[in-house]
Amino acid sequence: MIIKDIRLIDMKEIVVLSGKGGTGKTTIVASLAALAKNKVLVDCDVDAADLFLLLQPKSQEVNEFWSGHVAVIDENKCTKCSLCGELCRFDAINEHTVNSTSCEGCGFCFHICPENAIIMNEKLSGHWFISETDYGSMVHAKLGIGQENSGRLVTVVRQQANRLAQEKNINLIISDGPPGTGCPVISSLSGATLALIVTEPSLSGMHDLDRILDVCHHFGVSPLVCINKYDLNEENSSRIEKFCSTKNTSVISKISFDTIAVDALVHRVPVVEYSKSRIDMQIRALWQSLCNLYTLQD
Repeated sequence: MIIKDIRLIDMKEIVVLSGKGGTGKTTIVASLAALAKNKVLVDCDVDAADLFLLLQPKSQEVNEFWSGHVAVIDENKCTKCSLCGELCRFDAINEHTVNSTSCEGCGFCFHICPENAIIMNEKLSGHWFISETDYGSMVHAKLGIGQENSGRLVTVVRQQANRLAQEKNINLIISDGPPGTGCPVISSLSGATLALIVTEPSLSGMHDLDRILDVCHHFGVSPLVCINKYDLNEENSSRIEKFCSTKNTSVISKISFDTIAVDALVHRVPVVEYSKSRIDMQIRALWQSLCNLYTLQD
């Protein structure tokens, strides 16, 4: 279900992105969730939700997500001419039966069937949830195995988070975006107030930072960069800072490498609540900088 996006209050949405997986994006989002007083959380990574695993939300509402189509053969009309099976390029029709897993929902068989014996049914592609965590309300989703249209599901999740924030008179949404630069990322990014990009000082991290910055600039969303584990390769970290300056993008934070982050993940606790440490102070400073720049609640 897609609802109309109505902003009745001055809504601010921070979407945390990374050009690649494994940069520590979700770890930082969980800490921001613990630091922000009033907010709605969103897990936009509907293909492989990590924030869900870390914050352990308790579902209050479960909704079906219907998207895409699958072919179904009406046995009463089918004359078993086998034309559909011969022409299906996905080999989804065998012995006049559709394999729903292989069917791509293209509708070609529907159009070429001489007996009009094939119909295209919408299929259940996943579920989206409204849940409660120790840090506030959270909207998240789970796409079915092998299902597509994750970009559309991300849109549904964001719209529901906006509706929930309006109902609770909350003007801040913090979104954990998916990695990469594809359709789900675009759906997570469009219309956001700010994109906080978490990168790492590796060659792949630097390459994908370039791509995600281009996506942010294309959609007119202001990006800020956080270099996580910067001290693993300080030479590359300096390169990232110089590169960002050429893109007119600020590096708002540099966070050290610390095994405490791993320990916190194992115990399913945000880093800022697990132990007083150097990275705890650095993440708190990051949040304070965001509050000062965008007039967020402290």
